[in-house]
Amino acid sequence: MVGAGVSSSYEPVIGLEIHVQLKTRTKMFCGCPAEFGAPPNTNVCPVCLGLPGALPVVNRSAIELAVQTALALGCDVHNRSVFARKNYFYPDLPKGYQISQYDRPLATGGVVELPAKDGSGVRRIRLRRLHVEEDSGKSIHDRFVEQTAVDLNRAGVPLIEIVTEPDFSVASQAREFLDRLKRMLEYLGVSDCNMEEGSLRVDANVSVRPAGSDELSTKTEVKNMNSFSQLEKALESEVARHVAVVNSGGVIEHQTMLWDPARGEARPMRGKEEAHDYRYFPEPDLPVLELADDAVAAAAGTLPEMPQEKLERLVRQYGLPAYDAEVLTSTHELADYFEAVARLTSDPKLASNWVMVEVLAVANERGSSISDLGLEPERLAELIAMVADGDLSHALARQVLSGMVESGTSAEDVINTEGLRLIKDSDELERWVAETQAENPAEVERYRAGEVKLLAFFIGQVMRRSKGKADPERLRRILEKSLGSDPSEDSAMPDTG
Repeated sequence: MVGAGVSSSYEPVIGLEIHVQLKTRTKMFCGCPAEFGAPPNTNVCPVCLGLPGALPVVNRSAIELAVQTALALGCDVHNRSVFARKNYFYPDLPKGYQISQYDRPLATGGVVELPAKDGSGVRRIRLRRLHVEEDSGKSIHDRFVEQTAVDLNRAGVPLIEIVTEPDFSVASQAREFLDRLKRMLEYLGVSDCNMEEGSLRVDANVSVRPAGSDELSTKTEVKNMNSFSQLEKALESEVARHVAVVNSGGVIEHQTMLWDPARGEARPMRGKEEAHDYRYFPEPDLPVLELADDAVAAAAGTLPEMPQEKLERLVRQYGLPAYDAEVLTSTHELADYFEAVARLTSDPKLASNWVMVEVLAVANERGSSISDLGLEPERLAELIAMVADGDLSHALARQVLSGMVESGTSAEDVINTEGLRLIKDSDELERWVAETQAENPAEVERYRAGEVKLLAFFIGQVMRRSKGKADPERLRRILEKSLGSDPSEDSAMPDTG
């Protein structure tokens, strides 16, 4: 399978390198805060600045989070791994090298399964390795005219790097994989995965080869992708460029490419380094990292229910459609909120509809999370019960929901304060029906002539007249009865008295 616009004579080959900032209080090898957003160059010390005589000490919490991630991804966690110096020069790398891992990483192997959307099976994306390293600082190119500023607050923040095998043959697969991986990392709680803040960064290796071939061609690495949608565009663009170069008789150069979202194209950044260019050697200031079997087993015991497991359980336990379960498990918070509501209602499907449609709509409008809405599961369950019992129409209930979020009060309080109770009084409903028919005589005649779809028109007119408060079911019955015969026929009957 190839991307849009790519010749079927070629097969794209794509592999990913994902850098994940771990959610620790301090940096990887020192006690400096790992927080985001501090004033530039304030969270620094002799260790992360690389000053002479400063010695690194491994952050235990970072290793624990890395081990949990490796186990969740099905990797083989090694009892012994080695930190190495990765030597290269860059302005935001104060030591002139990065402490990483090379030939003896923390974990190898692993797999992420991508279920087919049509339920026909799964695609297995193999992982090559997962290793621990420190982050570099940050070069800032757009704050000063013709100058580059350097902020070293990020230098030394703990990272894991997850490297896949080149198992992607189309850009959309890479995006789907990253969506699933991000969800897993968030469920684990090892990272906030905020791409805007750089907590999750992705580099992609791209090449093309003749369809059906097993040989790997020269690849390029694409950087600077700050969203999964941009990654998909970058991959499609770079694959198309490779095909065009090969078809024109040109040669692909082994380069690092910088993705330009504004221009929608990748441009050369520098020649791509090989492993020998980094002159790896074991970090002399750190011992071999040793993990006991019981420590790894203990970490395995702390793993939460993962997204796919939760999805399958929601389908099984609550009888939800797979689509609902997919939406509800998109975040750990949303899944937990749904379950709290579902346990308080008699109809899990109705609870699902309200959570994934109405509640999410309110959260999106406000740009907030579910927890920030202040809408306790008990109060939403109360509102859902009113709809199920016929005490509120769906339209009125949506107004009540907005009022609940605004005021932080219960559904009953909002109904009483704003006068949103459903009107069921037959006399009042009949009066509105009569007024509506009197204002629309042509539509009445068309309905009675057989154009029954106009019933929806009359319902809408009365609903507007009642400001959405008319009981929909009673209104429908009254309308059907009233429209079924012409009231003028009674007055035209002969007097038989």
